Amino acid sequence: MLHQIISLLLQVVVGLVTAVCLLRLYLQHQRIAFSIRSGNPLGPFIFALTDWLVLPLRRIAPPVGRWDTASLLAAYLLQLLQAVILWFLAGAGGPAFWLLLAAAVGLAQLALSGASVLVIVYAVLSWVQAGSPLASLVGRLVAPWLSSIRRVVPLVGGIDLSPLVLLVLLQVADIVLGGVTASLLG
Repeated sequence: MLHQIISLLLQVVVGLVTAVCLLRLYLQHQRIAFSIRSGNPLGPFIFALTDWLVLPLRRIAPPVGRWDTASLLAAYLLQLLQAVILWFLAGAGGPAFWLLLAAAVGLAQLALSGASVLVIVYAVLSWVQAGSPLASLVGRLVAPWLSSIRRVVPLVGGIDLSPLVLLVLLQVADIVLGGVTASLLG
């Protein structure tokens, strides 16, 4: 029982900070400013939650083009730390090398889940608060993905089905990732 409680708390805390590191990575890639004045209500929260880890990592992981590699490295290291702690809690059985893969898979699954959450939030906010700063921010984040789908999927009776198609594609990618992981570990 104690193992389950520690595992849950670890997954919540590490998952939250990792997800915010990935959000920081994506916001910087999309060149979305982090200040409230620029229309990003999440900027101060993102900095408060990730600066302690991302800023020191910038010394060893400089940006590559528009990609903030320090944010990506921070997210990966958090997933690796979680995998190592859970591995030790489970009795440290099996090769430690698999922890590197487990961290990468965990990061990919978290990125897919985060993208799914963004699409759902986008859809809900487009119905209830289309003009809010948060709706604008989320819209800018999902626009590159949705625009690709909108070129292929037309409006159906005036309804945009691209968020639904994107959610299905994200779920398929998650299933494929889970299958590949199971075949590698099994």
